[in-house]
Amino acid sequence: MFGIVRPCAHRLSEGLRAEWTAHLCGLCLALRGDHGQFARIATNYDGLIVSVLTEAQAERPTGHRRTAGPCPLRGMRTAPVARGEGARLAAAVSLVLASAKMRDHVADRDGLLARRPVAAAARRVAARWDRAGARTGAALGFDTALLVDAVGRQTGIEALAGPGTPLLTVTEPTETATAAAFAHTAVLAGRPRNAAPLAEAGRLFGRLAHLLDAVEDREADAAAGAWNPLAATGTTSEEARRLCDDALHGIRLALRDADFADGRLAHVLLAHELGRSVDRAFGGSCAHGAPGPFGPPPPGFDPGAPQDDAPGGHDGHDGHEKRPGRGLLAGCAVATGLCCTCQVCCSSEFEGPWSRRKREGCCNDCDCDCSDCGGCDCSGCDCDGCDCCCPCDGC
Repeated sequence: MFGIVRPCAHRLSEGLRAEWTAHLCGLCLALRGDHGQFARIATNYDGLIVSVLTEAQAERPTGHRRTAGPCPLRGMRTAPVARGEGARLAAAVSLVLASAKMRDHVADRDGLLARRPVAAAARRVAARWDRAGARTGAALGFDTALLVDAVGRQTGIEALAGPGTPLLTVTEPTETATAAAFAHTAVLAGRPRNAAPLAEAGRLFGRLAHLLDAVEDREADAAAGAWNPLAATGTTSEEARRLCDDALHGIRLALRDADFADGRLAHVLLAHELGRSVDRAFGGSCAHGAPGPFGPPPPGFDPGAPQDDAPGGHDGHDGHEKRPGRGLLAGCAVATGLCCTCQVCCSSEFEGPWSRRKREGCCNDCDCDCSDCGGCDCSGCDCDGCDCCCPCDGC
């Protein structure tokens, strides 16, 4: 999965974490339900914000959640997931933007897409996704042609950009696309007055997404000789950071002007986690960083003895009595199963293959200062305090 808003599971309260997961799984299942299994690869962290905003504005009706079956990405557990128009709009937007990203990679001849047969197949998939997204969007009253047109203009703008070109000229198509998607959530939720402030929030969110992608890819693009907006326009990292900070401030102001039935998760994602995404792009690091989910057996590993710690990963103390560890071969077999079912990378919790203690998937590593996990950090920002948004649900 991709996206710039990747909230730390240790910072969100249990309730907000469950809500975030419900929207992520709801987006994935909406893609599958409307567009088939393969479309689920378009699931991304930023797309679910469309679903979050729609639900945040609406009075929650009975049946706004449904119970989804076991999934490897949830450690083979069932879970309540978001359903309805918000999830479907998020799916349509994600699909159209994923098709644009695919065409961009084809144009850049990245990796396997440099081969003509693979590139031709990718173009067919992108065209099919465009049509599928347009059908779903039309059913929801949203014209995805706005997104397609914005993406189409991006190539021409990049071709003309050079030293001295304003960076915001390059980010404009992305801003236009995300503004349209955010504004339509107000239509779906029956709060047309919110359309203007949410369009502004969406425009600035699109700017941030474009800038952070450019910052994170700058070194790789330079090494590969690929086009990068910062390098092409001669924009310094300091100027890019200033633009990002201005966009963050603008998003917080726009959220103040919108009316929400329950805006806690939307506020945490857009007013706080988005700021951490900026910090991460400009040099932040993960305090929970680990060499891997379980790694190779450590020196002195005795395959026949119970293990106090599984190799690698978080410490995993859960306050329960330790279970006998597995031997080398049995542990390897379990590790293979965990990898094949994606639990190693995506599950929030799984049993270590050798020690049998609780572990976290490597994609759940957080980027926060563990001493602040779960604490309220609203005091130093301009977001009207923490009564309705604090990750600890009221501190």
